Amino acid sequence: MLSPMRLTTILLAVLFANSVPIRGQSHAAPAKPNILLIYIDDLGWGDTGCYGATAVKTPNVDRLAREGLRFTDGHCTSATCTPSRYAMFSGEYPWRKRGTGVLPGDAGLVLEPERGTLPLTLRGAGYTTGAVGKWHLGLGPQGGPDWNGEVKPGAREAGFDFSFIMAATGDRVPCVYVHNGRVAGLDPKDPIEVSYQKPFPGLPTGKANPELLKMHPSHGHDMALINGISRIGYMKGGTAAHWKDEDMADVFTRQAIGFIEASKDKPFFLYLGTQDIHVPRVPHPRFVGKSGMGPRGDAIVQMDWCVGELLAALDRLKLTEKTMVVFSSDNGPVIDDGYKDDAVTKLGAHKAAGPWRGGKYSNFEAGSRVPFIVRWPGRVKPGVSAALVSQLDFHASFAALAGPKLAEPRDSQNILPALLGDSPKGRDSHVASAGVLSLRAGNWKYISPGQGPKRNASTNTEMGNDSVGQLYDLAADPGETKNLASEQPQRVAEMVAQLEKIRSAGRLPADLPGAKDGKKQKQP
Repeated sequence: MLSPMRLTTILLAVLFANSVPIRGQSHAAPAKPNILLIYIDDLGWGDTGCYGATAVKTPNVDRLAREGLRFTDGHCTSATCTPSRYAMFSGEYPWRKRGTGVLPGDAGLVLEPERGTLPLTLRGAGYTTGAVGKWHLGLGPQGGPDWNGEVKPGAREAGFDFSFIMAATGDRVPCVYVHNGRVAGLDPKDPIEVSYQKPFPGLPTGKANPELLKMHPSHGHDMALINGISRIGYMKGGTAAHWKDEDMADVFTRQAIGFIEASKDKPFFLYLGTQDIHVPRVPHPRFVGKSGMGPRGDAIVQMDWCVGELLAALDRLKLTEKTMVVFSSDNGPVIDDGYKDDAVTKLGAHKAAGPWRGGKYSNFEAGSRVPFIVRWPGRVKPGVSAALVSQLDFHASFAALAGPKLAEPRDSQNILPALLGDSPKGRDSHVASAGVLSLRAGNWKYISPGQGPKRNASTNTEMGNDSVGQLYDLAADPGETKNLASEQPQRVAEMVAQLEKIRSAGRLPADLPGAKDGKKQKQP
């Protein structure tokens, strides 16, 4: 039998052990934090101050990095928007499924709710879920929705209790907001029609009526003319519901804060996908001229303001220490993406991609290596991490944080210890896609052979295509300037085999040659 003194000693030890904070914790953090996912569009690795930018100021993003964990090797899965979002919400590499390329504004929903999604998983764990801003995952059945009725399947079917979204991008029709499955502000006497094939007779277009434009296209973007800006695709009707580009950041920010206010008493998951800094870059007048870099720089300043408003709302509602904020981008940067907005002429010494080569659309590293910050005061110790982390893993990692077990984890891995700063190790490997597949394994990167152009003639982006495989040591050569494939054939063979193993582990991409008859696939 234990003596009273011995028993007291043991009890005190147990109490002390239970009171010791988790690493980086000043006091107990909630077991199920709110999750605020801020997803910027086309923001490059080097576009913010915390990643080295000096020409443009981003104090609010820098605050996130200062108070959180900034990752230097964080990735999306693709060098374009729709596939990155598909991977993030589905937990599956986008090249495994047909139709996950950049979607037109009238595409049907590409997510498969029956197979599970990130918001469905979190909703099942007791979270209130909200989506605000850019969607670009399709809406309605294949062939597109009825814009004049209930727009479904959509965000609700994908797992979001609340949604206030744009169907695709700012440069694509329809130029309206969709609020909980219906076009916001639609006059039923002025029904919407959308076409990506032919113009509507009698309506102005950017190509036919350049005198009506307040921003002119540099390539493409010369179809439907709305708010003085011509877009991709044609649209008729819905005039009262048209958005005003200059107000978009304000509208999305108000909706996001409204959701937080309404959901503050129980765990919530909020996805905010900004239009900034995607084209057309039309910031509110109060931000015009603030960067000295033209509309692209001003859009970065506006994006940073949005981040600041969200952080202020969390502070005001006393939710800061109850909320894990994740900040990232859907792909790398692009300077001229279709409009004459001085982005190229006013770029100066600013390096949007940081030390990396390529950008949006590219197989080179800047296509998928993006800003990536996690802040959770009291739980995540501030600092910098070199762990290889991916947005693909939000599904499995957030599920581990919230409690439920995934029925079908697919490609998503639980890297929660890395995201929380408890481990310096993230993924062992990661696959990115931009026409072909590339494999990251440690500091090594292999890019599969491809027949595409070496440079995008419209955006002037280096595409990273080559008829032979490419091997780079990113530790010694971050700019991917020296292809070591011929010098290290054994390493190439090992990485090709590893890539093939990953590729063949999931469902066959039905849009690749040979998928139907089971023949060996070429890399997409």
